[in-house]
Amino acid sequence: MQQIPNDPRHLEALLDFYAGAGVDCFLQDNPVDWVALTREHAAQRAQAAPQAAGHSQPQQPRHQTPANNFQGQTAAPVPAAPIAAPVGTAPPASAGQAPVLPDREIIAAARDLAASAPTLDELRKCLSSFEGCNLKLTAKKLVFADGNPGAKLMFVGEAPGRDEDLQGLPFVGRSGQLLDRMLAAIGLDRSSAYIANVVPWRPPGNRTPTPQETEICKPFILRQIELVNPDVLVFLGAASAKTLLGVQDGIRKMRGRWMTYPCKGRDISAIATYHPAYLLRSPLEKRLSWRDFLAIKQKLGEKTPD
Repeated sequence: MQQIPNDPRHLEALLDFYAGAGVDCFLQDNPVDWVALTREHAAQRAQAAPQAAGHSQPQQPRHQTPANNFQGQTAAPVPAAPIAAPVGTAPPASAGQAPVLPDREIIAAARDLAASAPTLDELRKCLSSFEGCNLKLTAKKLVFADGNPGAKLMFVGEAPGRDEDLQGLPFVGRSGQLLDRMLAAIGLDRSSAYIANVVPWRPPGNRTPTPQETEICKPFILRQIELVNPDVLVFLGAASAKTLLGVQDGIRKMRGRWMTYPCKGRDISAIATYHPAYLLRSPLEKRLSWRDFLAIKQKLGEKTPD
């Protein structure tokens, strides 16, 4: 096995990779070999099969089982024994609630519920009570928004990560700290902006939300934008821009280009830029994001009356 270099930078990169993959906590003192447990389970089933067949109901005469002309008998089905969870493993958060099957009715219910919210506080309550998205079963907290609801600048990302899930606020991890520095570079802070995500619950392991999950959550972010009614809307990453603008361009082609977002009878100036998490992996692209933020600052100046 290849040895991991004894270098703090390599170890930090490895831990960052584990955190990004969702390995963010220890469930037990000792590791669990799930592959070995699966093999043991298969062996137990193989041993249980002859015993179950021996205690099955008496075989029917051959002339009474026309569907089994080749065998002359039908073996009783062997029920699969459940795999016992290792000692000390906590039950899943969704143990007391069954998941739902995403369909058009769920999406329609989300649309009606979001439209019924007259304020941001009511919209938050609607999301807290909404049971149509299975991501809620595995997430720790609802990540609704942060910042100033009366701000003229609004940022929209894709979905929260580990730190956001723990604190219930968007962009509070490493990418959020970078976003704060980028705001400070143009003379702004979180009191000058409103920050939200398309999906308000963390997907397990920080995976990408499925199209069904995004479509279910979409009515809520649409209503959230309507209630904030900003002058400038910034999409952090291509995912949020594709979801809310319906475009298919990649972020390299899309970023830095002003677009319009129709909202409540008026067009909001919208722009897409690199997600801060991407900038942490590709620091050379920060120069392009710097141009985007300068353009955002200029656009806000144009929107502000003298």
